[in-house]
Amino acid sequence: YISSRSSGKMGYAIAEAAKSRGARVILITGPASLTIPQGIEAINVITAEEMLDAVMNRLSDSTVLIMTAAVSDFRPAEKAISKIKKGEAINLKLIKTPDILEEVCKKKGNQFVVGFAAETEDLITNAKEKLRIKHLDMIVANNVSLPGAGFEKDTNIVTLIDKEGKIKEYPEMPKSDVADMILDNVISKINKGYNG
Repeated sequence: YISSRSSGKMGYAIAEAAKSRGARVILITGPASLTIPQGIEAINVITAEEMLDAVMNRLSDSTVLIMTAAVSDFRPAEKAISKIKKGEAINLKLIKTPDILEEVCKKKGNQFVVGFAAETEDLITNAKEKLRIKHLDMIVANNVSLPGAGFEKDTNIVTLIDKEGKIKEYPEMPKSDVADMILDNVISKINKGYNG
């Protein structure tokens, strides 16, 4: 997709939940109308390239990365020098943006990396494929076409899949509760001897 209705609410909820558990949290955030939770270091970015740079610059300092951002898959090939006026149709050439999750997983050491899969069909199949291809440790999948799930909502309905193939489905709940549940699962994996 070129853009999404992502509000950042899930990422901010996870950052706040991790901070409340005593974690040192770095929130790398795209444009959002949310307030940065107190005590959290925030890095504001606009483009996919800026987000990739920010993540890669902090990768070696991280134990856990939870990658919630719904980053655009494509961007215009060129920036307009001046305003494009209404009128005739234009042809817009798009180029692929960097795949941040893929780049992180190529370079990670012992970091535990959680990705998100916002899907509208074949939720489990598509999420498992993303987990495998990107070499994630866990993926949080949600069907964004369901009422109460996905973008701009205060609630979510998610399925967790780990790299061993274990699937846990969760009912609709506030994103703050989803954040705690994700952290509980990550901590459980780490306490059981996860080593990257």
